[in-house]
Amino acid sequence: MTIPTLFSVLVAAGGEGDAGYEVHLNRSSINSIDVPREKIVAEPGGLLRIRFMNHGAPIHITITASNAGAFTSFFHENLYVVDESILAIPILKDCPPGTFDLDVISGYGLMKAQIPVSILPPQASRPTIREEYPLQPVARGRPHPLMIMMGVALLLYCAWFYTGTVFLNIAAFITLIVGALYTWYRQQ
Repeated sequence: MTIPTLFSVLVAAGGEGDAGYEVHLNRSSINSIDVPREKIVAEPGGLLRIRFMNHGAPIHITITASNAGAFTSFFHENLYVVDESILAIPILKDCPPGTFDLDVISGYGLMKAQIPVSILPPQASRPTIREEYPLQPVARGRPHPLMIMMGVALLLYCAWFYTGTVFLNIAAFITLIVGALYTWYRQQ
């Protein structure tokens, strides 16, 4: 059973939790349309939610999808946006993967923006992308004990260099050896 487009729009207006993607109106100039930079993706059988956020005077916009017949029953919607409005576009359950374009028109035809929408199969059937790990370890948290020992040894060596006290030179050498041995045996 398919839900009529107008009914799904009313249901989407009541649910403010998940807005989906945002389109900003009147943000950079009068009648401007700022579309999302991220790729808009929908799944078959789901709802594509688009929140229209108005940053200026109330605006009348028209949303059309002329090449979306294989993906949705949505074709045309007129909205009067005062502050914000949510449009929910139902995606057919048995539609193939592909793309279609949403055209957002404001200023009675003066400004037009096109939003490409990709229909992809559900996440379970998509191949998982393995996360690549960096070749070198990333420093996190506290400094490594060997680095601390090296810093202490450097300070002791500098103190020996300026004062001439032999004990400081020996202490610097022993500190380096203890740090290296600690690191070596900690790994095993």
